Amino acid sequence: MSSNTHISTNASVGSTTPTSPTLGTSGLITVLIGGALPMVDFFIVNVALPTIDHDLHAGPALLEMVVGGYGVAYAVLLVLGGRLGDMVGRRRLFLWGTAAFGVTSVACGLAPDAWTLVVARIAQGAASALMLPQVLATIQATTRGSRRTRALSLYSATAGAASAVGQVLGGVLVSADIAGTGWRSIFLVNAPLSAVALVMAFRLIPETRSEHPTRVDGAGTVLLSVALVSLLLPLTEGRSTGWPVWSWVLLAVFPFAAAAFWAVERRLEAAGRTPLVPPSLLRVPAVRSGLALLVPFSLGWGGYMFVLAVVFQEGLGLGPLAAGLALVPMCVTFFVGSLAGPRLGARFGRYAVTAGALVQGAGLLALTATFFWGWDGLGPWGTTAGLAVQGLGQGMLLPPTQRAVLGGVPVAQAGVGGGVMVTTQQSFMALGVATLGSLFLSLAPSMGMRDAVVTTFGVQLVAVAATVVLSLRLPRAMH
Repeated sequence: MSSNTHISTNASVGSTTPTSPTLGTSGLITVLIGGALPMVDFFIVNVALPTIDHDLHAGPALLEMVVGGYGVAYAVLLVLGGRLGDMVGRRRLFLWGTAAFGVTSVACGLAPDAWTLVVARIAQGAASALMLPQVLATIQATTRGSRRTRALSLYSATAGAASAVGQVLGGVLVSADIAGTGWRSIFLVNAPLSAVALVMAFRLIPETRSEHPTRVDGAGTVLLSVALVSLLLPLTEGRSTGWPVWSWVLLAVFPFAAAAFWAVERRLEAAGRTPLVPPSLLRVPAVRSGLALLVPFSLGWGGYMFVLAVVFQEGLGLGPLAAGLALVPMCVTFFVGSLAGPRLGARFGRYAVTAGALVQGAGLLALTATFFWGWDGLGPWGTTAGLAVQGLGQGMLLPPTQRAVLGGVPVAQAGVGGGVMVTTQQSFMALGVATLGSLFLSLAPSMGMRDAVVTTFGVQLVAVAATVVLSLRLPRAMH
């Protein structure tokens, strides 16, 4: 047993006694690695898509499934992954999820054709959904006070920066062409990382679970899955497949599946049982307002990163390495903003989040102006100022918002609370790729790449404005 872990077999998760499970520094680093891997892999393929297309002759529809299949599977199973962790043990699910993530990553890296890659990516998304909810739940259950504030701040900094880091890393690996592996190395690199995380997790992460575990809500799980798939799948694949009949049928199913899911969850909670997503959780003001803010933020973020990857490579003619390195300024300032965000939140309350949203908007405006007036001859560092300002604002915004959401979740429901929050983020990131990405790709042939990206970012500014407004509904104090 590591000196970083202190466990009492009779201590409940919510106990405040000295024998409660405690997450040491090494254990925190371990769960943060686990939190970063799924986010990195959501974005790491963006800069590799042209190479994958050339190698596997995938075509637009299958390329979108390589991105969207992962995102949909990930979003659909996150809440279930959180509930299973509450039931059978968060450390145990983290180990299972990490092992599965490593195996499915190797399957992606060895895929002989495009369809095999799509299937492996869906499996990889499912593995991520087992792993990620345990990160937030473990932090909630094993830290308190200032340590929890710091841990959540580091989680937000890691998860947020991981999206940009994913595209940077993807560009570096594709360009390096290690042992002739080309794009395959972006997946194969996960095998040693997962192995290290497994060894560290086995030694350093304490086991926690809900004090009163309940059975899985089968009906709720099925209905939530149907609702998310019926929305995300057609919006992700509809454009590239010519909007076939099945896409419209699924979109028509969505409102009925969503309404049925909510009705079942309300009935279960009223009967004294534990639903997959307890409606009472969403009646907590901090949870409700925080999740509402994450909707436009995640929608814009997912689409924005996808569009940038296409613009850098196909619009500006940058190689994978240059396209990835162009995002380094955003990575740095996002991390800096994430570390400063909780302190600003403690001092200025919700207005610190509002300031972050405004700074993000200023960065997006600067980047849009750079593309519009400086398109010709724009190199990888021409976007530095806009990206740096935008990353700073996002870093200031995200940690206090996530902390507001999680602060309203009872410790016994840490897994499901974290799952609901990450599901919201992941679902709307996938939706952002589908909507903003499709808007950009449909405009580019007729308008040209420059005007298409300017128009798309103009639409994203509406999402930023919504974020500013919704930040004013957060709790006044952000302790």
